[in-house]
Amino acid sequence: MNAEGTDYRPKRDLLWFARHRTYTLFVLRELTSVFVAWTVVFLLLLLDALGRGAWAEFTALAARPWMIALNVVALAALCFHAVTFLNLAPKATVVRLDGWRVPAWMIQGGNHSAWLLVSAVIAFFVLRGFT
Repeated sequence: MNAEGTDYRPKRDLLWFARHRTYTLFVLRELTSVFVAWTVVFLLLLLDALGRGAWAEFTALAARPWMIALNVVALAALCFHAVTFLNLAPKATVVRLDGWRVPAWMIQGGNHSAWLLVSAVIAFFVLRGFT
């Protein structure tokens, strides 16, 4: 307490994260979690429509311009989220083989390669269904 009997409360800087690039990227990555949640909700709506036999209603909703725009933004946010998550993996996981520590670039490369492979396999089956 100070002389007037009140606690000292410093002013809060609401843009603290904008002062450093790494902090900005951290906050942006955390905000992309909202789009991850939206994607889960969208996929649950898809499964619900398939279960109820309401495919036409779902496709009508998904074809609206605002829904397409939202999903394009969500796709970009999910890609950013995935890349930053995979880039952080070597800091969170130490891999040793016979006492030799696997370099970070190998862990990142393996993660990104696996992501690309799984995405290609999914794209193959999804796009094959449309032809």
